[in-house]
Amino acid sequence: MKKRIFALLICVLMISSLIAGCGQSNTNKPADGTAAPDKTAEKTADASGELSGTFTYWSCFSGDSMIWDQGRVDSFNAENPNVKCEVQFVTDSAGINNGKLLAAIAGGNAPDLIIADDYSSAYSYAANGSFESWEPYLEFTGLSLDDFIKGYQDVMYYDGVPYLIPQDGNALMLYYNVDMFKEAGLDPNNPPTTLAQLDEYADKLSVKDASGNYTTFGYIPWLDSGNDAFVWPFFFGNNVYDQETKKLTITEQNVVDTYEWMRTYAQKYNPEKIQAFVSGAGGMFSPDHPFMTGKVAMTLTGNWFTNALRIYAPDVNYKVAPVPVPAGGRANSTTVNANVFGIPKGAKNPELAAYFLKYAMQPAVNATNFDEWRSVPTIDAAFDEISWTKAGDEIYLMERKLVNSPDSGMPALCKVSAQLSVDINALRDNVIYNNADPLPLLQALQDKMQAELDK
Repeated sequence: MKKRIFALLICVLMISSLIAGCGQSNTNKPADGTAAPDKTAEKTADASGELSGTFTYWSCFSGDSMIWDQGRVDSFNAENPNVKCEVQFVTDSAGINNGKLLAAIAGGNAPDLIIADDYSSAYSYAANGSFESWEPYLEFTGLSLDDFIKGYQDVMYYDGVPYLIPQDGNALMLYYNVDMFKEAGLDPNNPPTTLAQLDEYADKLSVKDASGNYTTFGYIPWLDSGNDAFVWPFFFGNNVYDQETKKLTITEQNVVDTYEWMRTYAQKYNPEKIQAFVSGAGGMFSPDHPFMTGKVAMTLTGNWFTNALRIYAPDVNYKVAPVPVPAGGRANSTTVNANVFGIPKGAKNPELAAYFLKYAMQPAVNATNFDEWRSVPTIDAAFDEISWTKAGDEIYLMERKLVNSPDSGMPALCKVSAQLSVDINALRDNVIYNNADPLPLLQALQDKMQAELDK
């Protein structure tokens, strides 16, 4: 959280110089006023007229994903001897959330391409003028932006201009333990579909010992992806921000209802006991995760969790279902999180970056990524080439249906989304731990952040 705040402060301090130095066209001047860098300086054409040269690529990935992306870069370089991709693995969403990317842009040393895993912060950068438009370079990508699944198009455009291109995506689902359902007398073939059913099942699946302490929780609303500030308001039917009116919507009744619902869990189960219960638990890629140890019967998270379960808890008998929602909520939908490509302002070789994107977006190139994480393509036709689809995998078929739902999308896409995420989670904690009334808090936050948006 501190890193997001730091990035936002840097953005506020630097954005005027960035815009002044970079402008809104493809000709840049560094913030120090020196001559604009020649974007063709490191790029030449060979005898056949094909692109050639070297470009820099900042990747957000770490761990196994870093190994995978390095392999992709190596394959690209081997297949394209006239073009060289120099990759750097940069933490905090390719330098977005620690200020490194803004510093590189301001210093005239921007990479030619990045891939970020924090799409909402990347969108904030696009809205603040820190990315080049993809329009001049689409011919090098071989992509038609109209082919992308509608839900992913939300993050691609700011004011009608494409700044971000989503490589792959994820679908949020409700994971539930089949054996624990049976022990509680619940039918694992009929998971909860409504919020009322989720609450009912959570109650039946929560178990206390003789001392009155919980040994098992049926569900914790703010665990895993439920901790994302924008996820539950989205499923309650609110986008947090209206892109047409350019207004925040967090004081609407469905957002108030979101936090009132969370408050009922705090009042019933005692948030301090919940916190003590999960504080020693591991993360989603740890064998000590409470779902893996049988301490939590249901959790809301993404398709990547199937791989975590395969690795760390292969004996857990689980199923997945669409996220249960209240009346008026977004049933059978999902937030379509994505890893997004962007060309930072001042990039010297955007054509080469776009050429790499063409390679990187091929289903065959992403096959191992999809196979391991069950992540989904952002263009529907590509589903047909994925092994999960060919095998008729039930989870993958559900993911395809969810991401293609007209109600699926990306909430809170605005200039202040990074800071808003931090503030909404702080507000939620105030409601949960202090039994605070959410409406006055939401009104105060909306007034403050709307003033920032209106500047």
